Amino acid sequence: MAIKKEHEVIIIGAGPTALTAAIYTTREDIETLLFERGAIGGLAAVTDHIDNYPGFADGVDGLVLADQMRKQAERFGAVIELGEVTKIDAGKSSVKLETTSGDVTAKALLIATGSDYKKVGVPGEKEFFARGVHYCATCDGAFYRDKRLVVVGGGNSAVQEAVFLTRFASHIDLLVRGDHFRASDVLQEELKKHAGKITVHLNTTTDEIVGEDNKVVKVIGTDKLMGKKVDFPTDGVFVFVGLMPNTQFLKDSGIELDEIGFIKTDDNLMTKLKGVFAAGDVRHGATMQIASATGEGATVALRIREYIEGHKVINE
Repeated sequence: MAIKKEHEVIIIGAGPTALTAAIYTTREDIETLLFERGAIGGLAAVTDHIDNYPGFADGVDGLVLADQMRKQAERFGAVIELGEVTKIDAGKSSVKLETTSGDVTAKALLIATGSDYKKVGVPGEKEFFARGVHYCATCDGAFYRDKRLVVVGGGNSAVQEAVFLTRFASHIDLLVRGDHFRASDVLQEELKKHAGKITVHLNTTTDEIVGEDNKVVKVIGTDKLMGKKVDFPTDGVFVFVGLMPNTQFLKDSGIELDEIGFIKTDDNLMTKLKGVFAAGDVRHGATMQIASATGEGATVALRIREYIEGHKVINE
């Protein structure tokens, strides 16, 4: 079934931010279409268990939470189209989108495409994702009480999250590819306070994540100074080598991005382009948590409503 060409609101993405925004807009009788190129629910949908989202005393399966958000948005009339937006062009009164389902226009556009974790790209990383390989200490660290862990990375996130994981883990091997940390001096000083629980391995690559009986058992690396392979027995691996915002399609759009590619917005979550908003993990300054992502979804939906109502007054 072909989708119609003109819409009040189009949302790119169908993760927690996008679905929350759609719940709010559709409850206000603002017709809303969402485009999603991958999994509905975003990274939340592929998270095995979420323990820090309010309202679930015993935690909740990520796929279950994502599915409930989808059903709620659809109950109020949101339409989700599986397709990809390849280009946007903001005009004076509407935004045009080129998509794999054809060209469409909207009075307001929300970009909520989120971010994806940078991968090390080694054997076992994909196979054991959410079953021993993780990218969020806040989300998954509590599953490893009194367990051994490996943390991969040498920047601010890796050091900060390694320190956080000492609350749970019995011991952490921190694998740093280079000969020094890229983390700030303040974080490195904090790291030293946990020397009893964290062993730092500089000049050590991560080559393979090995599992047995459907769980991670060790990481194989290379000590670059010694030129030999080294094994790190572990119950889990946390990778912190950065986040990559899903903004590649915004090249030449006129939207302002930071040096990494996250979208810059004003206090109303609007980009430099009139009628184009951004929220959630794709936005510069986002905290990368599901709870805050849904909060931004609600906030941006209210800002979009105000924008559309303001345009109605002008046009009348």
